[in-house]
Amino acid sequence: MFQTVTKTLLVSSSSLVYRSICQSLRHYCNQSSTKLRVSEALAGAELGKNVRVQGWVRSVRPQKKNIFLHVNDGSSLQSLQVVGGAELSDPLLTFGSAVEVTGTLRKSPHPQQPVELGADQIHVVGECNSVDFPFKIKERHSLEYIRQLPHLRCRTNVFSSLLRVRSEATTAVHSYFKSNGFLQIHTPTITSNDCEGAGELFQVEPSGPDFEEEVNFFSVPAFLTVSGQLHLEVMSGSFSRVYTFGPTFRAENSQSRRHLAEFFMVEAEISFTQSLEDLTKVMEGMFRSTTEHVLAHCADDVGLFHKHVTPGHRDRVDAMLKQSFPVITYSEAIDILNRSSENFTFPTDWGCDLKTEHEKYLVKHCGDVPVFITDYPYDLKPFYARDNQDQPKHTAAAVDLLVPGVGELCGGSLREERLSLLKARLEE
Repeated sequence: MFQTVTKTLLVSSSSLVYRSICQSLRHYCNQSSTKLRVSEALAGAELGKNVRVQGWVRSVRPQKKNIFLHVNDGSSLQSLQVVGGAELSDPLLTFGSAVEVTGTLRKSPHPQQPVELGADQIHVVGECNSVDFPFKIKERHSLEYIRQLPHLRCRTNVFSSLLRVRSEATTAVHSYFKSNGFLQIHTPTITSNDCEGAGELFQVEPSGPDFEEEVNFFSVPAFLTVSGQLHLEVMSGSFSRVYTFGPTFRAENSQSRRHLAEFFMVEAEISFTQSLEDLTKVMEGMFRSTTEHVLAHCADDVGLFHKHVTPGHRDRVDAMLKQSFPVITYSEAIDILNRSSENFTFPTDWGCDLKTEHEKYLVKHCGDVPVFITDYPYDLKPFYARDNQDQPKHTAAAVDLLVPGVGELCGGSLREERLSLLKARLEE
C-alpha cells in the first residue's frame, strides 16, 4: 500500500489529489506513531522516535527552506517547537489554528529548548482567522481585556498557568488528607441550613409552568450551601477524621477579591481533639504540603506570576517554608498592634475583630511568615466554639492562620461538647 501511494504522489500534480494522498499517508503514519502531550515531549519522552502531537499554534515562522511552529496543548507553559520543510507550509496554518503534527522527536541544537519535533506531516484540524482572532502574537493584553473573552482566555499564558496551578493545588489537598487518614465526604450543594447564620444566602427556586410560585420544592426553603460544616459534624460522630472540598456560595454585596460569590473551600472535622495544637498541625501540614507540591509540579507557571505579578515573592515563599509557624494569642496580638507606630483605620481595642490591615501587620511583625492567632474573645466566635472559661477576659478555643499578602487563610475552633454550656449559649 505504501509503495502504491508513493508512486501516485510522484505522478500526480493536482492539489486535490495531493491532499488526498497526504491524508492517506497521515493515516498510515499515525498508526505507527506514539501520541504525546506537549509536556511529555518537552520532558524527552520517546526521544528519537516517531510521535504525534496535537495542539494550537502559538507562532508561525515560514522561511525559504523550513517552517517553524510553536505548538501548545495546555499541558505546560512552554510550547514545543516544530520544524518542518517548506513544502509543509499551508495557508490555513495560522496563529490560533488547531494542528496535528507527526514526526521525529529529537534534541534541539538551541540551548533554550531541550527538544524539537522534526515534522513529517502537519495537518490543520481547525482553522483560525488570525486577523479576526482577538489575541495577537506580539501584543500583551490586559487582564480586563482578556476577561471579556471567557471562551478564549484559557489560551493565554496567565489564565492557563493559573488553571494548572489550581489543578495541582486541588490534587495536593486531596493527597494530604488521604495520606493523613481523612475520609472525604461529599456534602450537599443545595441545603436548608444556614451554617454561618449571617443570612448571606442564595435561595434556590424551581422555574417553569409546572411549579407554583409560593410553594417550596423541598417543602422548606432551600439555599446554595455556605458551608458543609454541619454535615461534617454529623459524620464526625462515626468517622474520626473527615473532610470536604467543594463549591461554596455567599451572597455578599462586595466587589473585592476577598468576597467572592462562589469559591471552593476545604473543611475538616477531627474527633477526640485535645487542644488547638491538633488543629494547627493539620492547617500547617496542609499549607506546607500543598505549597511544596505546587512549587515542584508547576515551577514554570509559578515563575510566570513571580516575574510579572509579584516580583521577588519566590524568595519569601522559600523562606517561610523553612521556618515553623509562630503561635500568639489574640491578647498578645492586640498588645503588638497597640505598641506599634502604625495609624490603623480600625480600632485595636481588646474585643474588636481583627481587620485585614491588622492581620497583615501582625504577619509582618512576626517575620513575614504565616502566624497562628489563638484564643479569640468568646463573643466574636460562634456558639459552638469551646469556652475557655478564663474570665474576666473570657475567650474561646479558636484559631486563625494568617499568611503574608492575604491575611486570614484558615480558621477553626474546638467544638463545645459540654451540653449545659451549649444550652446556656443557645438561650442567650
